[in-house]
Order: sequence, then C-alpha cells, then structure tokens
Amino acid sequence: MEKKKYQAGFATLIGRPNVGKSTLMNRLIGQKIAITSAKPQTTRNRIRTVLTTEEGQIVFLDTPGIHRAKNKLGDYMVNAAEHTLEEADVVLWLVEPTNYIGAGERHIIEELKKVKTPVILVINKTDTVKKGEILSFIDTYRKELDFAEIVPVSALKGENTDKLVECIFRYLPEGHAFFDEDTVTDQPIRQIVAELIREKALRLLEEEVPHGVAVCIENMKETGKICHIEAAIVCERDSHKGIIIGKGGQMLKKIGTAARQEIEEMVEMHVNLKLFVKVKKDWRDSDYLLKNFGYNTKDISSN
Repeated sequence: MEKKKYQAGFATLIGRPNVGKSTLMNRLIGQKIAITSAKPQTTRNRIRTVLTTEEGQIVFLDTPGIHRAKNKLGDYMVNAAEHTLEEADVVLWLVEPTNYIGAGERHIIEELKKVKTPVILVINKTDTVKKGEILSFIDTYRKELDFAEIVPVSALKGENTDKLVECIFRYLPEGHAFFDEDTVTDQPIRQIVAELIREKALRLLEEEVPHGVAVCIENMKETGKICHIEAAIVCERDSHKGIIIGKGGQMLKKIGTAARQEIEEMVEMHVNLKLFVKVKKDWRDSDYLLKNFGYNTKDISSN
C-alpha cells in the first residue's frame, strides 16, 4: 500500500473585523492563542499558529481585519492582512451568513481577484441562522468569485471545522514540517501575555474606552515556582486612565485578576501580576511607539 504523502503549508485567514477569524483559528488548533472580543479590530498583528496531524502540518496566519484605516496603526493592520495573501498556499476568507455583500466585502473581493492563491470561502456563524438559509448565502457569494471550496462552519460551536481542515490539506504542497509537532505558535510568550491582558481590558471596559489601548510587558521573570510580571496598559487620554483604573482601583484589579487566571493556565505556574496605566497621547499615529508596542510597520511596508 502506497504511503500517504506528507503535506505542509500556509493558510491565511482574512476577513472584515469581527467575523470570527481568531475564534476559528483557536478552534482549529485546539488552544487559545489569538485573543477575541466583541470589539472589531481586536487582532493587530499577524499571528502564526500550527496544526500538526498525521496527514501533515498547517501553519495558520491570522490577520487583522481588513478595514478602512484611520491612523498609522490602522494602516499597519490593513497592510499586514493584505500582504499575507501572496505568502500563503491557500486563503481562507471568512464571511458572516448573509445575502448582503457590503463595501468592505467588495474591497476584499477586489484584492482576492489580484492573487492566484486558491481561496476557500468560509461562511462562519452558521449557528446563528436556520440550516435552510445557508444554501442561499452560498449562492450569493458563489457569483462573486471562483472559489476553490465553500465551507459553512460555526467556529464557536466547532461545527464542520473537521471538514474545513480536510479542504485545506487539498491545497497544500508535499513537504516537510516547518515546526516540530509540539509547536502551536511562534509568538513569544511575552507577546501572548500582553495580548491576554489587552483582551481582558477590552472585555471589561466594553464601550467606556475606545480601541486605543495597548499593553507593554515591562518586566517578566521566574523566581522559583512564581512568574513575576509587570505590565503597563497604555491609553491615549488622561480621562481613559481614570476609567481603566476605576473607583478605588477596582477596574484595574478586575482586569488583573481575569488576566492572571488565564496566564497561570498557560505558563502552568503561579503568577504575580502587577498592572499600571500609562498615557501616551496619539500613540496609534506614532511610528516610534507602534514599534515599541510590537507593531513593526517597516517590516510590512518593505515587503
């Protein structure tokens, strides 16, 4: 019996903000790496995660949502997303289950027409609609682009995600694994910790503070069985600082408690987390500060 060929390659996830890219990637690799929140543009960097099976290895690139940029951070996020289209072996375009194709989706369609990479249309959030409606959504999108595959899924519930993995492997080349089988991401641990803290801030602050929040790990070290972390939550205005800290420091304490629990699960040791708040006016338009917070704009623009 002929031995099945090992396949390995890159699959990039694109889509408008808040369509569920990070939720889907976390679901596919079976572990939380990318942060999620109800706010759009939660993902700011390209995040690489790895799924290794007996058939082969898929390296997923989760990108920031493609949207109309309003500042340098926005430019960086859009460029990060659009540059991955050429780098991948297959593109997963996530959309919501609807018959309406808006301006944001039209822009993505035009970008996809420029590349030769096979595109799998992933209709996400199928758990929010009636099963009988899905065929009409497929029909709406099928007219717009020549898709390699169309796969309806629910990233939240894990429905049909196994079928999606099968489809991805059809478009990956033969080859050796890029990462060892235990690797689930190439993200530095400090960056994952910073993102987990930012996720808790976004969720707990809800609509009170705009999206202009970053997290910078000032210090992280292990002593014995304890991981000591000092982190700054960076905002753009003094008024935002007061909201993040909260009355008597209660909001900052809530953010810290929620983040610490999840960080402890990840590092598998006790965590001593100290949070403080800094104001950096208009940091989203500062090349220097963007680089300091891990958004390397030169790398993207020079590709």
